[in-house]
Amino acid sequence: MMGPAHSLSGAAAWLGVGAATAAAGHPMPWPVLAVGALICAGAALAPDLDHKSATISRAFGPVSKGLCEIVDKLSYAVYKATRKPGDPRRTGGHRTLTHTWLWAVMTGGGASLLAFAGGRWAVLMILFVHLVLAVEGLLWRAARMSSDVLVWLLGATSAWMLADILDKPGNGADWLFTGAGQEYLWLGLPIVLGALVHDIGDALTVSGCPILWPIPVGRKRWYPIGPPKALRFRAGSWVELKVLMPAFMLLGGVGGAAALNFI
Repeated sequence: MMGPAHSLSGAAAWLGVGAATAAAGHPMPWPVLAVGALICAGAALAPDLDHKSATISRAFGPVSKGLCEIVDKLSYAVYKATRKPGDPRRTGGHRTLTHTWLWAVMTGGGASLLAFAGGRWAVLMILFVHLVLAVEGLLWRAARMSSDVLVWLLGATSAWMLADILDKPGNGADWLFTGAGQEYLWLGLPIVLGALVHDIGDALTVSGCPILWPIPVGRKRWYPIGPPKALRFRAGSWVELKVLMPAFMLLGGVGGAAALNFI
């Protein structure tokens, strides 16, 4: 999938979680619903950190471009070191390590630990990074036409304002984890969900996605999970643009309305 579809699917997924928690009698505070949807939209771009032409590679200028090259080389090295006889030879690391359930859990868990150990500044950094990515994905036309600095300023000011809102009693800084010092441990959840939704989206495309790694499937450790080939589509095709993206917007709207008890 392309960046905008990934971000829309991430936001819709978190709004769906909000609807599920509301139906179970434990609704999210509205700031958690909104901030979680934005984080999930940004995190849904992050697995493409192994692709130097992806949206995320442009999001933070030379820093993200350099990081993408490093992650691509790391992913390729891991692929070569762990491939089984049935896995094909590759020349790069795209859609390998960063497109697995293990990477999703590690990045989300790492963000939670960072928020726990680093305090407010760590929370602000997590929010800033994912809000910038959310702007790049959800508002990609405007982001392309604007300067990077304006997008970064929007991400920074939004992160500061949203952190202040969450810090107010009852607004969700301590959602799910109420112990002293455990505020913001929940931040890892939309990051895990965003990465997994990205992987599922890529699994629907022609190449599939090795979500299960390192669990082997037959003679392959990097088995490309996906539906039957007749049901797959190419990234950027009319199926993605005319069917999936409107569906994500509709599902997100319904999920958000249900999470806020409007329906």
